[in-house]
Amino acid sequence: MTRAPRTAMVLAAGLGTRMRPLTDDRPKALIEVGGRALIDHVLDRLADAGVETAVVNVHWFADRLESHLKARRRGPDILISDERAELLETGGGLKKAHPLLGDDPVFVANIDSVWIDRAKTPGGALADLVRLWNPEAMDAALLLARREGSIGFEGDGDFFLRDGGGLAFRGAAASAPFAYMGVHITRPGYADNGPDGPFSLSPLWRKSAAEGRLFGCVLDGDWMHVGDPQARDRAEAKLAGEG
Repeated sequence: MTRAPRTAMVLAAGLGTRMRPLTDDRPKALIEVGGRALIDHVLDRLADAGVETAVVNVHWFADRLESHLKARRRGPDILISDERAELLETGGGLKKAHPLLGDDPVFVANIDSVWIDRAKTPGGALADLVRLWNPEAMDAALLLARREGSIGFEGDGDFFLRDGGGLAFRGAAASAPFAYMGVHITRPGYADNGPDGPFSLSPLWRKSAAEGRLFGCVLDGDWMHVGDPQARDRAEAKLAGEG
């Protein structure tokens, strides 16, 4: 089994526009679901997976988010990638953070993904992702969720999954069975050749998929994409039902 990443990039700089009015006075990362801030759900998952250091990018209400992170009482250790001057999106954020991340493979995680892990394999979904990851054959390994049954995901799906874990984008198909659920493993330098300023990882993934270097595995559990107040309420109800 490939060694699990000890470092993670947590993408927390977004404006949270769809989450308004809840984000009128705080970053989306500090919206609570089930009594915990979204970013704490993610950081606790990463800590349980063996992550020792998390680089968190900040922009919207950055001071408030930094104060929250300083007050956390458990790992991982936090480094800040400051995007106060310019919001850089997923690719630009990873590119800017590369010097803080080092050169070993990293988890990259969104903060609006909450899940109930029902995996019977040791370590759950993130360990499954680590077992899939092969840096010699892959540019990125993505954690996916089944579109049907997910909470808060309104799209038509992102990917088809081939035998062996290779991914193909939905393309012209009316729908695809799997959605990216906000966590992947990649090399910190994956976005280094992207343009200066803001850019998305999506075009890089499309190129990798075309070259047969984009892979994924599917969550055995329940995914909640907490992107707006209604999804937050549904996620709260789901978690309460599990208690």
